[in-house]
Amino acid sequence: MPEPLLEVSDLRIRFGGFTAVDGLSFSVRPGEVLGVVGESGSGKSVSMLGVLGLIRTPGAKISGKVVFRGRDLLALKNAEMRAIRGREIAMIFQDPMTALTPVYTIGWQIAEQVRAHEKVSKRAARDRAIKLLDEVGIPAPEQRVDAYPHEFSGGMRQRAVIAMALSCNPALLIADEPTTALDVTTQAQILDLLRRLRADHGSAVVMITHDMGVVSEIADEVLVMYGGRAVERGSRTEVFHSPRHPYTWGLLDSVPRVSGPRVRRLPTIPGTPGAAGQGCPFADRCTHRLAACAEAPPLSGTAGHLDACWLPEEEKTR
Repeated sequence: MPEPLLEVSDLRIRFGGFTAVDGLSFSVRPGEVLGVVGESGSGKSVSMLGVLGLIRTPGAKISGKVVFRGRDLLALKNAEMRAIRGREIAMIFQDPMTALTPVYTIGWQIAEQVRAHEKVSKRAARDRAIKLLDEVGIPAPEQRVDAYPHEFSGGMRQRAVIAMALSCNPALLIADEPTTALDVTTQAQILDLLRRLRADHGSAVVMITHDMGVVSEIADEVLVMYGGRAVERGSRTEVFHSPRHPYTWGLLDSVPRVSGPRVRRLPTIPGTPGAAGQGCPFADRCTHRLAACAEAPPLSGTAGHLDACWLPEEEKTR
């Protein structure tokens, strides 16, 4: 097995008295696609912003280790991180309108990132911007390269942000809900583009999404987060066909089935997401709660399939 490209150990992110990420650990190997799933507020996006050093909130405290190609990113200076962001690690942000600057054209913004990391002419950078817009499905890219963000639809802005993230062929791509605003045809094109990036350049991908269908189609490994913690981690086959944590059961039960009897209403997880406390973060919503849940369970297991639940082993099968 190759050495991990990215290895996160005991990552903790606090905003004042609120803990957004509590002891998160995971790794990503070259060419691997890691799907990170969980409800809004689970800590998926903020953990990746912490990895990239993009949390600027006054008073925020970040600790742990984020090792990328042998370097601890949390220990780097701002100038050193700027050289890595966009070139070696790129991110597709969740809201394309706020990720793009409204007073510059789409093509200028893509070309500017290329020229920030590579010694190429303005013409060559513009030509690459046109090619990238064509690859992500923007019609008439030669004309649309000079359009401003407000002249694009929401789906087209999302594709433009994806083109910008792919502009330097990064070794690691963090994609935060990259297909949410897209129709199913374009969604399939974007997933094919991510697969091609992995095949051609050996790039690894961290895919943050609520769409379990996307995860089942593209991910090699799946990380389930809740309350700022990892509650289950394993291969796609293990997590989808042999889930071990009650929260994962709830997520999978909420997905409509294409076979079997039709149900009038899909099952839901009772309650609302809460912050991590002293015990199991999911305990207040769990129908399998035990007295031991007052203490936080460790992430443990065998053969690479890990879960954080106090249920006896024989009760973790469905």
